[in-house]
Amino acid sequence: MSSSSSTTSTVLLNTGVQMPLLGLGTYKLVASEDVYRAVDAALVAGYRAFDSAAVYRNEADLGRALKQLLPKHGLSREDVFITSKLGPKDQGERAMEGALRSLAQLDLGYIDLYLIHWPGTQGLVVADQRNPGNRAQTWVTLEELHAQGKLKAIGVSNYTPAHMRELIQSCKVPPAVLQVEFHPRLCQTELRSVCEEYGVCFQAYSSLGKGELVTDPVVMEVAKNCERTPAQVLLRWAVQQGVPVLPKSSNPDRIKDNARLFDFTLSDTDMDRLSALDCGHKYCWDSSEVA
Repeated sequence: MSSSSSTTSTVLLNTGVQMPLLGLGTYKLVASEDVYRAVDAALVAGYRAFDSAAVYRNEADLGRALKQLLPKHGLSREDVFITSKLGPKDQGERAMEGALRSLAQLDLGYIDLYLIHWPGTQGLVVADQRNPGNRAQTWVTLEELHAQGKLKAIGVSNYTPAHMRELIQSCKVPPAVLQVEFHPRLCQTELRSVCEEYGVCFQAYSSLGKGELVTDPVVMEVAKNCERTPAQVLLRWAVQQGVPVLPKSSNPDRIKDNARLFDFTLSDTDMDRLSALDCGHKYCWDSSEVA
């Protein structure tokens, strides 16, 4: 198997571990044969990171696919970086149960990175004042599992600057990663500076704006000029800023295409043109109202 440059492009987490800049997102990959096919294609294309979540309902399929496919590609468990996330229904007192369920479903010995998926709690309204206490309780649980080596790194997803500051002030173990929506129309300047200030890795999801950004005229023009696909341009815009990406696809050709990010560079002008599209637009969930 030819080694791809994407396998060596990593970012250093505050735990001292290297995390790949490119990972395969598995949201909406539900049939076990689809998961298997996507993971197989991704390993061939040089992906070494895979992102799941309890709410995706595919942790068991992902774990099974990796157990079958790693030996086939001459790889071991240590060669891949697995992320999963605690579902909002397990926020608070059910966090231990939820995290142990993720560990059991994946069945890979440990999880490289485990995130609180959402700052709120399922079943509570966003303004409910129990949300902060539930988050804090969850974090203590994740710190415990981190100390046991079951979760190699812990972090959060969809947190706002206020949620981040609250966590940083109370935690014993700082979050290693914040995973949020990030693309040229949502540059997340404040969140990125909060992450920088506290040594937290800022990671992108929904880099293509749910597919809408690939038809943006500026993105298309930049892509045409550098003879790349709009998706490659959008992903490159992030990794060129040191931001890890998690493009999701079930199509083997697209999975391969999305990995071709490390053999070209966008000019400063193109980077600026893309960043100028920032208008604060969110295609995914908005957690700004969560207490």
